[in-house]
Amino acid sequence: MTMYIAREASKVWRKVTAEITAELPLLREKWLLLLAGLVFQYIHGLAARGVHYLHRPGPLLQDLGFMALPELGQDKSYLSECTFVFIFFSFFLWTFHPFIYHSKRFYTILIWRRVLAFLVASQVLRIITFYSTQLPGPNYHCREGSSMATLPPPNNVLEVLLINFPRGVNLGCGDLIFSSHMIFTLVFVRTYHKYGTKRFIKLLSWLMAIVQSLLIIAARKHYTVDVVVAWYTVNLVVYFVDSKLPEMPDRTNGSPLLPLSTKEKDGRLKDEKDSRLKDEFHKLLNGNHGDPTDRRQRVQMNGRHDEDMNHHGALPDATTNSA
Repeated sequence: MTMYIAREASKVWRKVTAEITAELPLLREKWLLLLAGLVFQYIHGLAARGVHYLHRPGPLLQDLGFMALPELGQDKSYLSECTFVFIFFSFFLWTFHPFIYHSKRFYTILIWRRVLAFLVASQVLRIITFYSTQLPGPNYHCREGSSMATLPPPNNVLEVLLINFPRGVNLGCGDLIFSSHMIFTLVFVRTYHKYGTKRFIKLLSWLMAIVQSLLIIAARKHYTVDVVVAWYTVNLVVYFVDSKLPEMPDRTNGSPLLPLSTKEKDGRLKDEKDSRLKDEFHKLLNGNHGDPTDRRQRVQMNGRHDEDMNHHGALPDATTNSA
């Protein structure tokens, strides 16, 4: 048993090291874009923290979702967060499966570059929207009478910059239209729908997105409009950004890593050109160069010519014999 575990561990380690070797050139090429996407996640959290200072509690707005879905209550509102955490970590682990599994379709660096581009574009629109108009928050800690509904003025800049993570993120108010949880959920689901391979998981992921939407409304974390706007905005953003980004190389056929720079591309083109020239040179040496149709015509013509010559050559013999 110990030997079996050691052998399997050795196989996994070889796969991990081989994938790291393939991913490192991509990381050196794309690290600045990845870093910018990660930094913007902090900027997004900072913007959500800032709008909390502007939030003013008030009576809940009339909402069709609140009428249709029973309120979970404060003791069960964690169900929404648990569902989101499950979706987030499931997707995160799936993006790193090329390091473990033999079958793979994408490079982890490239898919996270794509995901971060989707997130940043959606979050920019979200920041513009919730700063344009502050609605009274429907969450329990954002309602009238709650001490956390409005933040007191900060004592220093550091208090704002630290954004009180994670408490300040989970207990924010004012950043309503549109739902940040739905941004992440829909970006992850759409990405898996395009690059995933399991049809059942694709259907399950869309079902989870619907369940997440209903739980957010039932937990009174967002109005229904926040969820509805997220559904069509994020899908449109992903569709537009995805059409502008270059398509990722498909690894299912075992294709090698694409060139990362113009110099490498030129080198590959030069090698292909040299290979073609060598093939043509060998054809010339072997006498195989030329139009095959023309060669067939020559053979046929030569055949007819030989037949004619034989025919004409046979005539004198026939005349002599008859004489």
